[in-house]
Amino acid sequence: MHKYFEDQFDDENVLMVFRRHPIVMRKGLILSSIGVLIGPIYILALTFIFANNPERFPTMATFYLAMIGSFVLGAILFFPSWLSWFYSVFIVSDQRFIQITQKGLFHRSVVDIGLNQVQMVSYEIGGLQETMLGYGTLQMQTFVGELVIKDVHHPNKVQKELLSILREQGVLAANPSQMTANDQTNPEGNSSEA
Repeated sequence: MHKYFEDQFDDENVLMVFRRHPIVMRKGLILSSIGVLIGPIYILALTFIFANNPERFPTMATFYLAMIGSFVLGAILFFPSWLSWFYSVFIVSDQRFIQITQKGLFHRSVVDIGLNQVQMVSYEIGGLQETMLGYGTLQMQTFVGELVIKDVHHPNKVQKELLSILREQGVLAANPSQMTANDQTNPEGNSSEA
């Protein structure tokens, strides 16, 4: 049997894999853009400094070397953000929900929750930027607490698919928008009257 991730059990089937929206790489993209601008700014500065000295005026070879160097610097500055985004994944199998979070090169954390521990799955899209770019926050209420996943790409689709998987596995998780007022105040269905 093919294993999709390192800690996968032999009898475990992966049903869904998702990751955060690429917007989480914005800091790396800004740093990368600044790095790419260093080469042209350097050549521009040399052009103004040595405008009256033709012997020291930057050549085309210097220009191309500066451009290549600035693109390499931009890639180096962007790489940690891309690495964190690409290797931070959320896996739903027929047995559990796994959150793998990569931070930089050497820090990785894993959260493992059994599907039978999930009580409720909801999402929130707040603000113009999240609405326009299609990302938001996914919230999973479990027996051990709440798991909040920010910057999820299309959280409404992820929530719907996650609830569908939970139903197929026999887990009675609820969508808060489908719960009645009585279900929210008394989730057990027991009468509060003595």
